[in-house]
Amino acid sequence: MDTLLKTHNKIAFLSQFHGFLEKVSNSSSLKIQIQELGFGPKKFFSKGGRNGCVEASSSALLELVPETKKENLEFDLPMYDPSKGLVVDLAVVGGGPAGLAVAQQVSEAGLSVISIDPSPQLIWPNNYGVWVDEFDAMDLLDCLDTTWSGAVVYVNDKTKKGLDRPYGRVNRKLLKSKMLQKCISNGVKFHQAKVIKVIHEESKSLLICNDGVTIQAVVVLDATGFSRCLVQYDKPYNPGYQVAYGILAEVEEHPFDVDKMVFMDWRDSHLNNNLELKERNSKTPTFLYAMPFSSDRIFLEETSLVARPGVPMKDIQERMVARLRHLGIKVKSIEEDERCVIPMGGPLPVLPQRVVGIGGTAGMVHPSTGYMVARTLAAAPIVANSIVQYLGSDRSFSGSELSAKVWKDLWPIERRRQREFFCFGMDILLTLDLPATRRFFDAFFDLEPHYWHGFLSSRLFLPELVLFGLSLFSRASNTSRLEIMAKGTLPLVNMANNLIQDRE
Repeated sequence: MDTLLKTHNKIAFLSQFHGFLEKVSNSSSLKIQIQELGFGPKKFFSKGGRNGCVEASSSALLELVPETKKENLEFDLPMYDPSKGLVVDLAVVGGGPAGLAVAQQVSEAGLSVISIDPSPQLIWPNNYGVWVDEFDAMDLLDCLDTTWSGAVVYVNDKTKKGLDRPYGRVNRKLLKSKMLQKCISNGVKFHQAKVIKVIHEESKSLLICNDGVTIQAVVVLDATGFSRCLVQYDKPYNPGYQVAYGILAEVEEHPFDVDKMVFMDWRDSHLNNNLELKERNSKTPTFLYAMPFSSDRIFLEETSLVARPGVPMKDIQERMVARLRHLGIKVKSIEEDERCVIPMGGPLPVLPQRVVGIGGTAGMVHPSTGYMVARTLAAAPIVANSIVQYLGSDRSFSGSELSAKVWKDLWPIERRRQREFFCFGMDILLTLDLPATRRFFDAFFDLEPHYWHGFLSSRLFLPELVLFGLSLFSRASNTSRLEIMAKGTLPLVNMANNLIQDRE
């Protein structure tokens, strides 16, 4: 989600994720894990169905997937001139939403900024779904191409919940165009390359690029996502994984209301004819997330909220195909498909450190939901204002002192405590089978909107999160309460210990 907020980058993300795993660990278990998740060459075996529609099998569905097309924007980007040997105020490594947002805002203050990315004009191949109020708060409503008046959650075959909260899909082409245009107007320079190494001196850092160019900058911001290109971690990494497979498809018809997006569909009646698959789904459940654009065009995504180890991609696809068959959805063509793996939870990076981070590289993924885009875009002004404030002073800070101040503004104690609670929530979700998951979300979406809105959008801090937890517990069924007490005691103790240890 994001779509729960997922980062869907079918090519770039996979290369980043492989690089990230190599950097985190050389252990064979992690290499086996990534293979089991299903990232390898596609193999097509079956033929399409009658009348141009696909028959319900995973291989037939994959056969409709088009070749990946890279679409670029047409901007005359002002390129960085390495011959001048200038020291820029800020070097942003990574051209995603968070990186461009910081570059745009720091350059507005008159500071010199360079954006470094291997494909600076490539349109993000990601489907971002957001709550409309989140983008409204950031004055980005014009960057939503589709909105729904609300959402629905299917807890099971008998229980359906309506969520009175508008939802939208981000127009990624428009959002990136808007950001690039502002960056260009503010004087941001661009360099098309990949940073392979950074060398720190007292007052500046040297970024070594794969094209042989060295860029000098006072502050370095790593916005490369899950690759963790430059930001350092020093604790064991054992995250949960959100895994999803999605298609943007033309279909004969679908059963959903086009004015409502399907936030979660936990029904499993589509697996009644496959007891083995149903048993796997009962132990580690997946749900359908759907954006209906019209009566015959829809985005469909089967998602494992969080699991350790992650659910294999082939398993996800099998469950999705069975669901579409059960719903009577016949796929005529696929515009694009998306495979994503999002590491969730785990430790924060070393705080502080010389390189500043934002987004996935800085541990900003919501550990309980996978949400990230709205959160990181909202954090961009914090990082930008902090950089401007400390660079705009008498510049008496060393590079390490300046970075430490920015990290403190990005991860104040309140945010660290909030994240600890979200990790506690993830640890509970990891233990729930399908019946328990249904009971959990039945209670979750019965909460006052202030609580579930705030939890999903990272607006609640520790005092309110405690009230959120108590309210959830009071609304849960007796069975769910027993499950939470039995499975949540150890995570609760771990959270309490971490909160005690993490002090200003």
